[in-house]
Amino acid sequence: MKVNVTARELNRATLSRQLLLERAELGVVEVVRRVVALQAQHAASPYLALWNRIAGFKAADMDDAFARGAAVKATLLRMTLHAVHADDYQVFREAMQPTLYASRLGYHFAATGLTPADGDALVPEAVKFADRARTAAEMEQWVERQVGADRKAGAWWGLRAYAPLLHVPTGGPWSFGIRPSYVAARTGPIPTGRETRREALTTLVLRYLAGFGPASVADMAQFATVQRAPVRQVLTALTALDTLGGAVERLEGPDGSTLFDLPGAPRPPAETPAPPRLMAMWDSVLLAYADRSRVIPPAYRRLVIRSNGDVLPTLLVDGYVAGVWRPVDGGIEATAFHALPAAAWDGLAAEARSMTALLADRETEVYRRFHHWWGKLALPGEAQVRLLPG
Repeated sequence: MKVNVTARELNRATLSRQLLLERAELGVVEVVRRVVALQAQHAASPYLALWNRIAGFKAADMDDAFARGAAVKATLLRMTLHAVHADDYQVFREAMQPTLYASRLGYHFAATGLTPADGDALVPEAVKFADRARTAAEMEQWVERQVGADRKAGAWWGLRAYAPLLHVPTGGPWSFGIRPSYVAARTGPIPTGRETRREALTTLVLRYLAGFGPASVADMAQFATVQRAPVRQVLTALTALDTLGGAVERLEGPDGSTLFDLPGAPRPPAETPAPPRLMAMWDSVLLAYADRSRVIPPAYRRLVIRSNGDVLPTLLVDGYVAGVWRPVDGGIEATAFHALPAAAWDGLAAEARSMTALLADRETEVYRRFHHWWGKLALPGEAQVRLLPG
């Protein structure tokens, strides 16, 4: 018989596994692995994500993890930049092989007149060239020598995501500057073709459920940007192991849909308190599900996820998105989409003081280039705006 799970229980399960109910007394490398992956489109976001999850977080610890290669940054899940544990990079990449092949060696690559076979032939040579750190300009020059100036842009567009290349820490406040450099991942044989790597996808599904479950087939496919059919096949095989103790179990979601989870994984009660948080741009909890109402109330989705895919830094109150925030002179400007109780504002104020202290040593106006969105927010009538002093 399926266990029924309510919407709030799903919310609390996600917050628990993502270390957002209580900051953990753990090191950065262990937390990076626990939360599966940290969105890294903006260099600051992995740091702010970890600040939300680790007690006494020190940005220098993440600097060190990147510098020594314990955590790596590369194009992975949802075809965007993520920071992951170094030991996870290869298996996550292999799990996404069909998507990477179709997306990066598909239409755009073919528009240059090159074929996927040409791409497969170029990848080992690109990896060889990137045996040491190479700037983007150096990589583009190398691509131009291989395919010609007229094909350079399209070929590099495909190769920089498809080839196993890691971003190299180049300094700046958050380890990576706006001009990327690359180095070969050196993780073993380079996958080719468009076939699903079943063992790798199985590993990713289990890791996803540990970090984000309970979840549906659609949720898992959304997170990894893979087709639903292979995910469903993996889950069918895993649920068939029920007689052996159960690799995964089936649950029933609040809408009657089938969800999957790891037996014994934490699912706190719906009434478990959830402290306020100032979430980073593109934080994974906002993007890891096909049904994002688990954390984002549907009425607020278009406010925080903009038309071009930008996901604004959000206020999390009682476990759900309740507004957005940005640094300004004097502290953090918090815009709540609805009236908040005094206790929530007190909690957000404490978070703002801690956030301001973190930014003071790094980048006081983090995300400044995204501030233009604030003038375009169609705020509800009950919205509140407050300056939370640093």
